[in-house]
Amino acid sequence: MQSHKIKRDLAEQLIAVGLNPLDVSEVVLRALHEDCDGDGDVTSVATISAEQMSTLDFVARAPGVIAGMPVAAAVFAILGGSSISISSVISDGESVQAGTVLGSIVGSTRVLLQGERPALNLLSHLSAISTATRAWADALSDSTTKVRDTRKTTPGMRILEKYAVRCGGGLNHRMNLSDAALIKDNHVVAAGGVARAYELIKQRYPNLPVEVEVDSMDQLAEALEVGADLVLLDNFTIAELKSAVDFTGGRAKLEASGGFTFDQAKEVASTGVDFVAVGAITHSAPVLDIGADLRMESI
Repeated sequence: MQSHKIKRDLAEQLIAVGLNPLDVSEVVLRALHEDCDGDGDVTSVATISAEQMSTLDFVARAPGVIAGMPVAAAVFAILGGSSISISSVISDGESVQAGTVLGSIVGSTRVLLQGERPALNLLSHLSAISTATRAWADALSDSTTKVRDTRKTTPGMRILEKYAVRCGGGLNHRMNLSDAALIKDNHVVAAGGVARAYELIKQRYPNLPVEVEVDSMDQLAEALEVGADLVLLDNFTIAELKSAVDFTGGRAKLEASGGFTFDQAKEVASTGVDFVAVGAITHSAPVLDIGADLRMESI
């Protein structure tokens, strides 16, 4: 498979939305190699001349929030280089209805069909995440509670999936294990307690934010006593969340976690927690139905 570098204008688009073009290229190349190893697209090579040109329209088949337009564009830029013309009608973060044309790609019909499925896979997956996130963000909009993602992401896709969360109006938690310290139950066991774990982290990384995961009011009291910046309330009931908020009295930010469903969004927000962690927005969002329609037009 012949590949090209992402053109400067597309690279600038990616940078403008907080994506590294090299990271995007790496993901796209992996997706293309899955499809194009061996002899490539044998069906298109056998049935379509190398000179034939077409337009491929990306069309929403269902309502949702779009994320990944410049990523999908990168698929065709890498496959076709300067011979490809890309135009986006819809920007990432915009809500669309079924039937909305999101953008169009003009170029070699072979290249368009070769890139169609990888581009749709990425665009549909990222738009699923932004759509699920927007639903949570809208449900919480009358409160001060914000929805945040987790590290429960697809291996190799974290940067893009967390970008999709931002497109949907959510907040990112840690991108990786070095962004902040999160003392979880196993750290507490290994270190010999919440206070000891917190002390060891602050000794080694004095300026690093520290979040402490707790599963009881006693552990919450201990976390507050040592000075945790943020406390993750794991598997607390709604009533327990309210009690934790009252007990904390603003001494730390509080994050609710523990498999809350979308139907519980407003109830969680009513407790007064600052954040709700929702792993499902990245690991379980149903794919947004997006199609690609070919138009046989010469350029």
